[in-house]
Amino acid sequence: MTGYELSQSGVLEAEAVHVFREVAATFERPVLLFSGGKDSVVMLHVAVRAFWPAPLPFPVLHVDTGHNFDEVLEFRDRAVRELGVRLLVGRVQDDLDAGRVVEERGRGASRNRLQTVTLLRMIREHSFDAVFGGARRDEEKARAKERVFSSRDEFGQWDPRRQRPELWNLYNGRHRKGEHIRVFPLSNWTELDVWSYIAVERIALPSLYFAHRRRVFQRDGMLLACSRHLAPEAGEEPYEAVVRFRTVGDATCTGCVESPAATPEEVVAEVAASRVTERGATRADDRISEAGMEDRKKEGYF
Repeated sequence: MTGYELSQSGVLEAEAVHVFREVAATFERPVLLFSGGKDSVVMLHVAVRAFWPAPLPFPVLHVDTGHNFDEVLEFRDRAVRELGVRLLVGRVQDDLDAGRVVEERGRGASRNRLQTVTLLRMIREHSFDAVFGGARRDEEKARAKERVFSSRDEFGQWDPRRQRPELWNLYNGRHRKGEHIRVFPLSNWTELDVWSYIAVERIALPSLYFAHRRRVFQRDGMLLACSRHLAPEAGEEPYEAVVRFRTVGDATCTGCVESPAATPEEVVAEVAASRVTERGATRADDRISEAGMEDRKKEGYF
């Protein structure tokens, strides 16, 4: 008999499939956060595989800041249509109009932090008790503190001291009424793992993730894209460059990198040589303070 071995991608996929099935068997109203970014695309791909040939037993939710890249929204709508999954959209603009949040003004203003209120509102309105997120432990220091099952209190807040041990892949989904669990099936994946999986599975992504020519400008050591949501200020001279995005978020705070990588395989080679995390290199909203992400997570952020 020959031995049976899984590749690294196969092991990670099997672990994520187990998490999806565990949640489906344990919780009543799960939902999957889907932004159209690479991590959520991979997460949705694995979720569909976990329940195939049955349809996905939960909807997907996009928290829309209103400042998205057009390419990402087009991809989001096409992906859910092709897969036949139910899409819910929570709009930050609705919370602005209702006075639940206030628009930030001035240099560096972004709606990224305002997403928390919209996310918690959608969880409350739909009574979701488990929320799948695409966060990975290699992204940022605060996310390295997470469990796969991350308990949140009745206000959606995260307390690292209240997280449960997870021995031998045993997960504790118990929660009181009004509380919920954030679930991270890609916790043990790295950026390189995600791209390797995309290359092997031939997963489609928004075109932003691959090399293209775009007008950009420098701000605070980051390369930001000119768009209707973000324009250079005095002294910030725009120019054209061949770039790609390592992560996709709100267009007002998501930077890009100069890169010729036009295929998943070329991106894999580039990421393997990188020594800066994608969020550290291209997300201005993570630079607000040393504990910026942790503070937002305690408020209920992704």
